[in-house]
Amino acid sequence: MRIRLVIFFLLFAVFGFANDSTQRQNAIVEKLVNTDHASDADGARIEKKKMTAVDYVPEIHGTVRAKYEYCPQLDASRFQVRNARFSVTGNVHQMVAYKAEVELSDRGQTRILDAYVRVLPIKGLAFTLGQVKKQFSTDNLRSPHNMLFANPAFIVSEFANLRDVGFTAGYNAKEYVPIEVVLGVYNGNGLYDQKIWKKHFDYSARLIFNTCKYFAFDLNWQSIKPENVRMNVFDLAMRADFYGVHLEAEGAYKIYQNSVFKPSYGFTGTAYYDIMLPKVFHHLRVLGRYDMITDDYDGSELIKEGVGTVYPITTSARQRITAGVTLSLADPILAELRINYEKYFHKDWSAVKADDQDKLVIEIVARF
Repeated sequence: MRIRLVIFFLLFAVFGFANDSTQRQNAIVEKLVNTDHASDADGARIEKKKMTAVDYVPEIHGTVRAKYEYCPQLDASRFQVRNARFSVTGNVHQMVAYKAEVELSDRGQTRILDAYVRVLPIKGLAFTLGQVKKQFSTDNLRSPHNMLFANPAFIVSEFANLRDVGFTAGYNAKEYVPIEVVLGVYNGNGLYDQKIWKKHFDYSARLIFNTCKYFAFDLNWQSIKPENVRMNVFDLAMRADFYGVHLEAEGAYKIYQNSVFKPSYGFTGTAYYDIMLPKVFHHLRVLGRYDMITDDYDGSELIKEGVGTVYPITTSARQRITAGVTLSLADPILAELRINYEKYFHKDWSAVKADDQDKLVIEIVARF
């Protein structure tokens, strides 16, 4: 019955509202292909000789993301508030910006997310010190309101260490060549364990090529050491648009110090098409995604037995196919209804976690 209602809604939206607008569709393409998908509220250099009172006024941004999920294998449902985050950004000088962001509810948990100061000495150059999202993986750097699906790809959930405390340096040379580079060094302890003195740090590097309006790709690397084993993750992501069809692909490969665990890898591929809608609605997006991951070891657990140290599998291999639609309201307010169905494939279902089973997800997102 639930699936029939979803299908009815899709047919109603497509045939009742569809009205293609090439101009608006091109605007969406340009925004998605030629941006880095990081937060759009990070503060920037003010290109003025003298700041005015208005320039000191902070901006307040917020995102609320709530969803309903149904798992057919369990024949059970649940409601969740996935995000209720608020951020304050602004400038105290032409070359000094700041951001503070708090998550009031991530499935019931409250956390401080971003908390940093950014120095922008010349146009295109930025130095950031504080609590930040690690500069790794295109899908990882998307803010919740920019996500294409309700749930992130396996590459993000398993390979990307989301946030840490550290220092980043970035340079965007778009006025000369379509290249941006970001380097980072981090404690490696996450957000809440900041008193430990460190001899070894985590590192990241990101090189973005915005080659043209319809194609972009980036190279990513991070080196992490959660406990005793250092791991290096290499990532390649591409984004392209052909005749209104948007395509994305990202692959990651992880190798372990002294080969204590066989290399792990993951992949995600996405395609979607936007149908422009009139008046109140902005567009209807039809999406599909395939993603997978092999057996993975996250370095956080070592089991010592009589024969020595064992490096166990902490995440089992799995595959997933996601189909969905997103209905967006017109600008300037961002409000979306996302409907996804996730189909999982496992080699061994005996030890599968409840969250790694088939599910219908209905999510509402509001951004202000």
